[in-house]
Amino acid sequence: MDNILLGIQTALTPTNLLVCLIGCALGTAVGVLPGIGPTATIALLLPITFNFDPVSSLIMLAGIYYGAQYGGSTTAILLNLPGETSAAVTAIDGYQMARQGRAGQALATAALGSFFAGTVATVVLAVFAPPLAEAALKFGPAEYFSLVVLGLVASIALASGSLWKALAMIMLGLLLGLVGQDVESGASRFTFGAGELDGGLNFVSLAVGMFGVAEILRNLATGIHRPSMVREVKSLRLSRQDFKDMTPPVLRGTLMGSLLGILPGAGHVLASFTSYSVEKRISKTPERFGHGAIEGVAAPESANNAAAQTSFIPLLTLGLPANPVMALLIGAFIIQGITPGPNVINDEPVLFWGLIASMWVGNLMLVALNLPLIGLWVKLLTIPYRVLFPAIIAFSTIGCYSLGLNAYHVFAIAFFGLLGYVLIRFGCEPAPLLLGFVLGPLLEENFRRAMTISRGDASVFLTRPISLAMLIVAAIFLVVAVLPSIKKKRDVVFAEDE
Repeated sequence: MDNILLGIQTALTPTNLLVCLIGCALGTAVGVLPGIGPTATIALLLPITFNFDPVSSLIMLAGIYYGAQYGGSTTAILLNLPGETSAAVTAIDGYQMARQGRAGQALATAALGSFFAGTVATVVLAVFAPPLAEAALKFGPAEYFSLVVLGLVASIALASGSLWKALAMIMLGLLLGLVGQDVESGASRFTFGAGELDGGLNFVSLAVGMFGVAEILRNLATGIHRPSMVREVKSLRLSRQDFKDMTPPVLRGTLMGSLLGILPGAGHVLASFTSYSVEKRISKTPERFGHGAIEGVAAPESANNAAAQTSFIPLLTLGLPANPVMALLIGAFIIQGITPGPNVINDEPVLFWGLIASMWVGNLMLVALNLPLIGLWVKLLTIPYRVLFPAIIAFSTIGCYSLGLNAYHVFAIAFFGLLGYVLIRFGCEPAPLLLGFVLGPLLEENFRRAMTISRGDASVFLTRPISLAMLIVAAIFLVVAVLPSIKKKRDVVFAEDE
């Protein structure tokens, strides 16, 4: 209780309330606007947060992430245009409700379901994160190495699209993480004589280029369709029958999202699709789904918001990212001079508990931001992209340059932006690359420590029970992903989702 009170006091300071509001508002905006998304937004804002204190910067970045889950449902319901990937399922029934004159009820269902799920998932985070972190403190180098391997393999197994392309992106990320001076010998690796690379590739430049600039280039190349007609919202009031119909799906979606959010990969996307499928399967009238069933809005919206909150558990307890946004938040930790992992709870209690308490505050803010200001969010779609995108690139470039007042960072943004765009054109998503880049140094460091302690005996990874268990689970994930029948079924599922 003392820790929770400490977190509430931290979250309710004027500065943190302001940055939480800014983060939630930005998150809602990028959720509404297709083609930007929370990953690109957080990558672009990383240079700005360098001047904030650690607690405020992480509260704002976290608000952007879970705020985007709220905002994505608004245009999905009103315009059949999901602003966020996880909102694609919401559009199936939400847009049909809007066409039937029930847009207000659909929006209210999404907002209330999201609020309940986010609040419950934050409680789950507060309850389970400390004991997990305490258990993680007993991990040695061998266990951490196996844990990172498990995280990388699981992210490949749960990724959509080509397994081999995801694996290639992981390997490329691991190689990019090796650039710079060797920690033990001091020898330069893959620097090609460039002194700027001795300290390794700049995380902010890589993130801004791969996710910000590359995403903008893709949108400019493919174009984004904007519906010309916006549905009118009449009333947000839910009837007693609406509450009766939506309550069980919200509870089931919250449970499912809380569990699936911990998994590596796009847990919030997986949670929304899975919860929708479950509701349709157990429904006594499955034919209603796809034609305006309120359950088809309540379940996925609850699931993706719960998953967005619980995805912080592996980040705060183990220092491992569950998805690309969490990988960016690890970068934010490092920029602020904090080593993410189980020691954060003990070494930085104000940060840990303040971040958790801010999620409760943020969920309240999001309800207040989303329902009364629906008209404002939809009007964001009228901003021409020819104005929006150049401004984003200009601000991100200035921010990266200000980190070290070095033009090298600007050239790095351009390089990684073009590289990211080329990879996307070849069907390779940059998200696994970022996970490999973030986890690569951790993988190498713990491998070398374990080998040093065991005096070169590689069996140390198999003789320690926890390490062996995690490697077995990783092997199972890999086998399941590679099996042709399973792989074919997975590709069909994701094709249907799209």
